[in-house]
Order: sequence, then C-alpha cells, then structure tokens
Amino acid sequence: MSHDTYNTLWKQAHTAITDLLEIEQPEEPPKPERDRLTAFQNVATMYVKYIQIFRKLESSYDQIVHPQKRRVLRHVLDGTIGRILELKGELTGLEFSEFHYFDDILSDLKLTPNDIEMPIPKYFTLERSKVLKDREKLLGQILAKMGPQDKDMKEEEKPMSLEESIRIIQVHERARQGRLRAKFMREIRMQEERERQAANRGAPTIEPDTAAIRIQKVWKGFAQRKRTKREREEEMMFIGMTPLPGQTVKNTPQYLATKTESARRVTQEEHEREYQQALVTIKEKLREVEGPEMKESMQDQIRQWFIEVRDATGKFPDYPDEDEGGSAMIFKEKTPEEVEAEMAAKAEEKGKKKGKKGKKGKKSGKKEKKGKKGKKGKGKKGKGDDEEEEEPGFKLAPSEFVPALSEGNTSYQGVWKERDEMDNFSQKHDAELIKEDKRKEVETEVRLQVDELMREELKNLKAAVERDKGKKGKKGKKSGKKKKKKGKKSGKKGKKGKKEKDLTADRTIESLYEELVQEGILVRCPKVHMSDYLGEYSYLGTTLRTANIEPMPSLHDVRRVVTEYGVLPIGSQAVHEKAPLVKSLLLTGPRGTGKKMLVHAICTETGANLFDLTCTNIAGKYPGKSGLAMMMHMVFKVARQLQPSVIFIGDAEKTFLKKVPKTDPSDPKRLKKDLPKAIKGMKAEDRVVVVGTSRQPFDCELKALTGCYQKIILIPRPDYASRFLMWRSMIQKGQGILTNHMDVSSLSKVTDGYTPAQMWTAVQQVLTDRRIQQLSKRPLMSVEFISPLARIDPIYKEEEEAFKSWNEKTPLGKKRAKAAKGDDEEDGG
Repeated sequence: MSHDTYNTLWKQAHTAITDLLEIEQPEEPPKPERDRLTAFQNVATMYVKYIQIFRKLESSYDQIVHPQKRRVLRHVLDGTIGRILELKGELTGLEFSEFHYFDDILSDLKLTPNDIEMPIPKYFTLERSKVLKDREKLLGQILAKMGPQDKDMKEEEKPMSLEESIRIIQVHERARQGRLRAKFMREIRMQEERERQAANRGAPTIEPDTAAIRIQKVWKGFAQRKRTKREREEEMMFIGMTPLPGQTVKNTPQYLATKTESARRVTQEEHEREYQQALVTIKEKLREVEGPEMKESMQDQIRQWFIEVRDATGKFPDYPDEDEGGSAMIFKEKTPEEVEAEMAAKAEEKGKKKGKKGKKGKKSGKKEKKGKKGKKGKGKKGKGDDEEEEEPGFKLAPSEFVPALSEGNTSYQGVWKERDEMDNFSQKHDAELIKEDKRKEVETEVRLQVDELMREELKNLKAAVERDKGKKGKKGKKSGKKKKKKGKKSGKKGKKGKKEKDLTADRTIESLYEELVQEGILVRCPKVHMSDYLGEYSYLGTTLRTANIEPMPSLHDVRRVVTEYGVLPIGSQAVHEKAPLVKSLLLTGPRGTGKKMLVHAICTETGANLFDLTCTNIAGKYPGKSGLAMMMHMVFKVARQLQPSVIFIGDAEKTFLKKVPKTDPSDPKRLKKDLPKAIKGMKAEDRVVVVGTSRQPFDCELKALTGCYQKIILIPRPDYASRFLMWRSMIQKGQGILTNHMDVSSLSKVTDGYTPAQMWTAVQQVLTDRRIQQLSKRPLMSVEFISPLARIDPIYKEEEEAFKSWNEKTPLGKKRAKAAKGDDEEDGG
C-alpha cells in the first residue's frame, strides 16, 4: 500500500483518539455510575474503540517510513497499549472474570470479531532483530559445544539376526501371494455371476431407438453436470474463493503484499540512518551559523538585566546556579500559578513593612474562618465518602497513559495534520523540524558557555563595587552556605536503602548465561506465533451471561487474555513501567489444550528468553539450600539483564502439593518458599513474567497456588466452531487437500471433547507420505480420522466440570459468585 494509505489510517486513529479524550478528560468530573452493568457497557465500549485505534496505529507504525512521524506514532502507540491494559483491569474488576464478551457492543458499532482481534506489534521483535540474532548465535554455539543431547542417544537400534529377517520376508511374501489369490478368485466369481445373470435375462427385447434415447439421456445429463461443475469452479476462481490452477504461492496477492511490507521496512532503516546523520550535521551547522549571534544577544540581555536590577535595588543581583537553570530562569515565562504565588508573597512583604497589626489580625482571622469552612467542607465530604462506601458506584481510576495520548494527539494536530508534504514524496526526514529541535539544544549549550562568562563578569563588577564601598566578607558567608547545602544533599544520598547481596558479583552475564544453558535451565524456544493458536470467537457469551449462565471461554478468548497479560506488557519498556503490573500467570486446563504452546508463543512474539524451572528439569541441579539460592539468583539476574524474559514452570501444582508421592524423585516442593519470594521482589522496570502450567490444580493447596500466581487463566476444550477451524487448518498443514468429499462439519461435531493435540496426532497418523501421494486418485474422507481418534481418550465433560468448579473457588471466582448472588437478591427484592 502507498504512503497515503498509512497516513490516512494514522489520521483516522487520531480522530478517534480526539473523540475518546473528550470522554476521558471532561470539563467537570463525572458522577460515579451505580449500575454495574451500565458501567461495564461504558468501559467495554471504550475498550473496543481503543482496540480499533491500536490496530490502525500498529499498521501505520509498522509501514510508515518517515522517521519523525514514527517517533510521534510510537509515543501514541505505547500510550494506547497501556490504556487498553488499564481498561482490561477495570473490566476484570467490574465482572470479576478474566473473560469478557462484547457481542452486543459489536452489533451496535456494526463491527465483526475480526475488527477487534488484538494485534501484536511487530516492533517488539523487529527493532531488536540484531540482538535476537546475536543471542540465537551464542545459544547455538553453546549447544554445539555441549554436543548431542542424551535424549537422542537413548534410542539405540537393535541388530536383527539372519533367521528373524528371513522369517519376516517369508511372512510378507505369503501374505502378498494370499492377497493376489483372493483377488483372482473374487474376479472369477464375479465373472461367473455376470454370465449367470445374462443367461437368466435372455436376449435384449428393447428397440434400437429407445436404447439410443436412453443413452443420449444419460450422456446429456453427465455432460451437463460436468459443464455446471466446471462453470462453478471458474466462478469460485474468479471471485477469489479458490486458487487458480497454475498459481504458486509467489503469485498470490498475500505474498506480494508481504514482499512490499518487507521492502518498506528496508526503506525505514535507510531513512532512519539518514535522519541520524542529519541530526549531527544540522546541529553543527546551527552552532557555526547561529551560535555566535545567540551568544551575543544573550550577553546583551543579561547585561541589561544587571543594569535594571541595580537601578531598582541599588545592588547587582545574585546569578542563578547551574542546578537552578542558570540565566534561563531569569527570562523564563512563568505559569499563572507561579505568578499568583509571587503576587501573594509581595503582598505579604508589603503588609509586614506597613506594620498594620489590626489588619493583619483580621486577615489571619479570615484565613482561620476559611480554614474552618474548609474543614467543614472536608467533613461533609467525609460523610459523603462514608455514604459512597456503603453504595459507592463505579468511577474510572486515574490513568497513567491518557496524558501521553493527549500529548501525542496535540503533537499530531499541531505539526502533522495540516503539514504540506507535496515536495517530500519519498517521505524522508523534515530538515525544518530538526532545526527547530536542535536550535533549542544549541541555545542550551551556548547558554551554559554564556553563564560561565557572565558569572565571571558579575563577579568582577561586584568586586569593583565592593572595593569602592569597602565592604568585604559577604562572599565567604554565601560560599559557606552553599557548602552546607551540598553537605545536606550528600547526607541524603547516604540514607538510601541497602541493595540485595549479589552472589555472583565477580562473574559476567555471559558466563552466567552459558552456565544456565549448559544446565538445561535456559532453553531454546520453538518458533510459535500467537496466531498459530487457533480458536473461534464465542458468539453466545453475552446471551448466556444475561441468562445468568457462565459460559466456558473459547480458545479465541484465551488467546486474547494471554496476549494482554503475557505479550503486550513485556514487549515494551514504556508500557510495562506504567501499566498494571502482572508478575505471574497460571495457565490451567486439561491435557493437550495448548498451554505450553502459549508459553512458546509469548517468547516468540516478544523475543524473550525462556527459563525452564519445571521440577523435573531442575531435579538434581544446584543441590542444597545454598545451591537453590544460587540458582534462583542466577535465573532472575540473567532474566533481568537480558529482558524480556519468561520463567516457565510446568506442572505448577506440584510445587504446592498437599502430599508428595514417595515414588516422585524430583522433589517438587523445592521452590515452595523461594518462588513466591522471588516473584514478590520483581519490580515495574523488570520485564520478566513467571508463567506456570497445570493439568491438575485441584491436587494442591489452593491458597498457596493462587497466592503465588497473580492471574489464573482457565483453558477449556475447544468448542464446535474452534474444532471446525482447527480441522481445516490442520489438514492443510499436514499437506491434505480439502474437497467436497471431506465433511469437516460432521467431523467437528463427532470429535467433541478432543483437544488440539489429540486432533493433530490423528492428522499425522492419517496423512502419511503414501496417503498424500494417493490424494489425487482417492480424495480424503472424514471417516478416515475416526479410527485413530477412537484409540485416544477424549476429555470428558466431568473433567471439564471439575476445572470449572475449581476455578469458582479461586479469589476471582469467589468474588464473581458473591456479585452474582447480590444481583439475584436485588432482582428478588
């Protein structure tokens, strides 16, 4: 697409932001909303609109090549991501659920589920591509140095004896001959049957004309059906529903669009390089051309100030310190608040000089009255607060990201909205904008030089005046005061809290990284994208919730929540520092639902390191208390230094088991004390997330598990719509061809209870190399998948209900049950 397309998307996004900022920053503070359902609708509508803005900004930022526009875009994009995460927290607090349904809102706004699909910004990995390549190279070198893994060496081929090989050949040869004999005998029997039927029928009695008409009728029907089928296929090709026969992947519009996007990213890099060079050259040119003039005008202004102050006060002023801003403070435009404070200070000084005690007393009396009024007012507010506590109503919490959005929007409206770019077709940097920014920098640098010169000049002037008047010793006092102040500052610095003891202070991060890789704790993550985790939108969520039935989330909802809690926060430092802090996630659900795949997707989408602290993986490594402390210190130190990082804990329930089986050699309770402590020590600047997975969460202590993991995400069995999507995708991925003979709908219906992993196993068993070669002659049928699935136990309804009832016992589940009970009582009342 063209430059204009992405500029238009950017413009549309800012139009929507302007509308939302009017709601977010009203002139008068909004009243609390007492109806929880209305509050949810209002917040959810904002959330949906912000997702639409996010989609437009993400596309624009990925493809716009103008380096200065990209900076403004990035600022607004990070602000939008942060605001989405804040609103997600508000929605969770309103509904007491991690999953939300927007069917009615989508209907009102005339949107489809695809319009609010949560995108993952490509800059998370693209802008760190060099770092990621270097890290992957280092990991490959360490693994190559270690040699082949033990797992590969376990399967040893057993040699076969001569007698065994002869016996196998004999068995297969006899079976082949048996099949041939059976086929031959069947053909003989069929021939005999045909001859017997012909003898019974006798000679044909039909007339030649009738026979010809019948043949014509059959032939014309066949020919017409064939023609209709061909026309139907041609129509489907014409409207783009089926690929053209000679079309390869490289000829498809999707491939060409991807190629164009890649070319634009290369252009981005070139323009960025030119922009960085221009920043240096333009600044140097400004320093050479405008620097001397700036210096001269500043000196004249400051000298004029010396004269004005001396005329007004009779003495030369004190020059502002460098810490206070130097001469910039003298000519700084004051805000209305600063002017007001200055006027009040002057008024007080005048009052003191006049010495009118009576008036002064009256003023203070008035102030006391005002104070009393204020106190009364506060008291009233306090009562109001008590009333609100009884029936508080909902009000949006102050946002950390709305000011950033407002600032970015103002920057766009002021600089880019009406800017004429007729002469900048290639979308390179704007030199005039660079000059405006760099002029300020040059002015600051020149001011520092001027301040040094003028301080010296003022010092000389004061010395000359003092010599004339014979006044000495003032300087010593002033310098003494300054020294005292500095002493105070240094004292404050000394009061800072102690840092945690670094157990590996004498070692480099590279050596710690290598050791963790060698121990198998830092592992290579398979490349899995979040879009590979298939799932269809849940269209009945709102309807079921309205009927007080809690729907099971779809896999589409799971993907959205994992993106919001696991991908978006750790992908950007600016977002992670201000967004609601999510330190740990627990993905729980039956076997084969894709929990580990989601962990790998988080790592792939953010370019994060993967640390595996599963109890079976760390068994026998770093033994003893000191060894465990060293391991946890190393893992979290490397994770922080090479952030973003994901710390994965498989079978998370084993850490908090009520009773450990005697047969378990992995010591699963090893991390019980250290893990919660380490998670508690994580800060907003640490882009690290702990992700646990659990197949049997009901076996462990619920309080300990929910205390350790901040967010709990239940992953169910796939519903019908998700299974339909998966079967189509998996069959095509396995090199199968979907034809009219393949009834995917029926297959999806009968495979209720099977998980994505089980479905993929069935596809691999059916679509062997030999079967793929036969597809042109024998199309794929739904029945072929039933046999391999029959040998696998599905996830029964009882197991899913056990997960659902366990989820209701979690803190968020209890809150939801309590809120639902309250709503029922209100309806009953």
